Amino acid sequence: MYAIDMEGKTGVVFGVANHRSIAWAIARILHEAGATLAIAYQNERVKRSVAKLVEPWGDTPIVECDVSADENVEDAYEKVGETLGGLDVVVHSIAYADRNDLGGPFIKTGREGFRLALDVSAYSLLPVARYAAPLMNRGGGSIVTLTFQAATRVFPGYNVMGTAKAALENEVRQLAADLGPDDIRVNAISAGPLDTLSSRVISHYRDMKRIHAERSPMRRNITADEVAKTALYLCSDLSSGVTGEIVHVDTGYNIMGI
Repeated sequence: MYAIDMEGKTGVVFGVANHRSIAWAIARILHEAGATLAIAYQNERVKRSVAKLVEPWGDTPIVECDVSADENVEDAYEKVGETLGGLDVVVHSIAYADRNDLGGPFIKTGREGFRLALDVSAYSLLPVARYAAPLMNRGGGSIVTLTFQAATRVFPGYNVMGTAKAALENEVRQLAADLGPDDIRVNAISAGPLDTLSSRVISHYRDMKRIHAERSPMRRNITADEVAKTALYLCSDLSSGVTGEIVHVDTGYNIMGI
């Protein structure tokens, strides 16, 4: 149990696919802190894996939600609302690009690949926030998403996902302004390289991780638990005055000039 107490808080975590998911690390720490959660998974392909992860928690609702269609997001929130009654926390940990667009020259990115990456990885935060807001009318809430330094820097091989993360970070600021009057906070965590199923398909990922460890001030890579602990802070009342921020969890790599 962590010192931050989330007892009585409810939330939904989007993006859990397996035990390596950053979303799962965040869900686990929120649960350990006392939050009551629903888990939204993408499709039937990952349902069994997600169900197995939450099985020890008891009656944790799992909800299918393909965020590429707004009606799916709306339906998922309807089910979450029926089960939890309201929301205090939403975690958006969703990103996708065609693996053929994650390598080679960025200039060769096709229109459909560009559209797909921006739709799933960036636009999806809008409906996730839009349909969450009416359920957060009990005194505000916190929405947290995941980004990466490629939003502002060039990482060879990350390509169109860097463009998507740039859009996502701008959305964080705009949504923070929109939802602030309702005491709903919107923030992003910019995490360093982490071993997930998604990262494995990124060209030069091993080089990215090695260079990060060599050049960051702390001379190491981060862990999923470090990202999760920051998410716990952003989801808790300890961050009640924080919104529209991009919080780096990267052992300081972002401050270095080389």
